Amino acid sequence: MTQTTITLYTRNRCPLCDKAKTALEELKQEWNFGLEEVDIETSDDLTERYGLMIPVVHLDGEEVGFGFIDKFAISNRLQGKNRIK
Repeated sequence: MTQTTITLYTRNRCPLCDKAKTALEELKQEWNFGLEEVDIETSDDLTERYGLMIPVVHLDGEEVGFGFIDKFAISNRLQGKNRIK
């Protein structure tokens, strides 16, 4: 079974991104997933795609949240995956 991956699209000086990262780090205490952080400012395509939406969260490639990230909604999407505890 492959590990679930959450990708956080972010940029520097983004308070909502910082809050989203904290929420995802808290979820890692309960759920087994890899966390990848991508700075959209490293790519013109990503900046064009997500510039007004960040932070954006993808779960195994599927967009599951943007803007204000709801920790509980992400947790619900992780249900059915392996828990650490």
